[in-house]
Amino acid sequence: MSNWLWQNASDLGRGIGAGQIDPVDLAEAYLEAASAHEHGPRIYARLTPERARAEAMAARDRAKNGVRRGLLDGVPLSWKDLFDTAGVVTEAGSMLLEGRVPDTDADVLQRATRAGLVCLGKTHMSELAFSGLGLNPAYGGNTDPLPATPPNVNDRDCVPGGSSSGAAASVAYGLASAGIGSDTGGSVRVPAAWNDLVGLKTTHGRLSLHGVVPLAESFDTVGPLCRTVEDCAELLAVMEGSKPADLRGASLQGARFLVLEPYSGDVRKAPGAAFSAAVDRLAQAGAKIETGTVAGIAEAMDLSPVLFATEGYGTWRDVIEAAPDKMYARILERFRGGADFSAPDFVAAWRKLRALRRVWAAETAGYDAVLLPSVPNLPPHIERLMTDAQYYVTENLLTLRNTRVGNLMNLCGLTLPAGVPSCGLMMLAPPMAEERLLRLGAAAEAALA
Repeated sequence: MSNWLWQNASDLGRGIGAGQIDPVDLAEAYLEAASAHEHGPRIYARLTPERARAEAMAARDRAKNGVRRGLLDGVPLSWKDLFDTAGVVTEAGSMLLEGRVPDTDADVLQRATRAGLVCLGKTHMSELAFSGLGLNPAYGGNTDPLPATPPNVNDRDCVPGGSSSGAAASVAYGLASAGIGSDTGGSVRVPAAWNDLVGLKTTHGRLSLHGVVPLAESFDTVGPLCRTVEDCAELLAVMEGSKPADLRGASLQGARFLVLEPYSGDVRKAPGAAFSAAVDRLAQAGAKIETGTVAGIAEAMDLSPVLFATEGYGTWRDVIEAAPDKMYARILERFRGGADFSAPDFVAAWRKLRALRRVWAAETAGYDAVLLPSVPNLPPHIERLMTDAQYYVTENLLTLRNTRVGNLMNLCGLTLPAGVPSCGLMMLAPPMAEERLLRLGAAAEAALA
């Protein structure tokens, strides 16, 4: 059974379908591993064993009767603690929401449940999802100084990436077959990259946000963190209620990619070298690689403070200001930055961004995808982040720089392990082009293996 913990979700589903894996035994193996793991309490905010066992028993019955609901029927997942779960505390990593118990599941969780997937529990996250680092010292119990900061799989003294920190750690440490997270500025792709996983940022609006605790609803998206591209394709289909992308015969032969400058060159040494080597592998597999920039992308990036912080603070201002002492100072400061801009500033920024999105679409129309290093830096050290305020700000902004391109331009994005620990290759494609992106990703995954 211990081998099951390290299999990808699709292979587990095939094992269930072949009668080689009992869904109840599988759920119990994950629950036991999560309960016994030394970092389990720093990865899971709470397990849902009763729900998991009931769902696994139903999946076992369907498998025995030959009426499975799909490939992933009976496969256990983790869910970031901003997806509502009926009757179970959902606090989005913040003591501001302490004791919040929803009445119903989030839409995407409802769809996953109808497809037969098993909910193992809720994973820790950055406070209200407003950080790319995964550091959360303000949430949880008092016995551990960092009770809600999961460890990075490659260096336990470093942050795992956020805000879907626990989602990534649950998969990387073998405590879930896959994790479901959210991505507003990089919150799926950063922790996926830093923990050597595959992460899919979906197009804004493709998956329902109903029952998802918001950060900035104009940018919030839902996406999976997985071991393989196939798992991402299957989970997108599950959460949408559609058919998964057909990945058979996926090839890079003739695919045309734009390596985006300066975001691909202005990076730290290890991520830069890993990215260059990965791009070379894509070229060897038949891809055509060009390097260039897109007019207006720097201007769009400069709009980030007014767009993200203003909407985030507008969403949470009353709750925050009622009890600001419950928040980590760095996150509080970032939210309050949204008060620096007026309503006309916000409207003007959105008008400008929509125009720049049209420029991006026109200038990248001839490419299958745009390539960047997923994250320009390696995971920062936890202790220094806790003691050096300027370092925290600098590293957080740099961490989210490349992924934010996809959110600003309303793209879908996929990060793949680049072959060096905590380094990823990111592919960005036009909105609603996830199927095409996943085929490219499957071919790239094979080339990088």
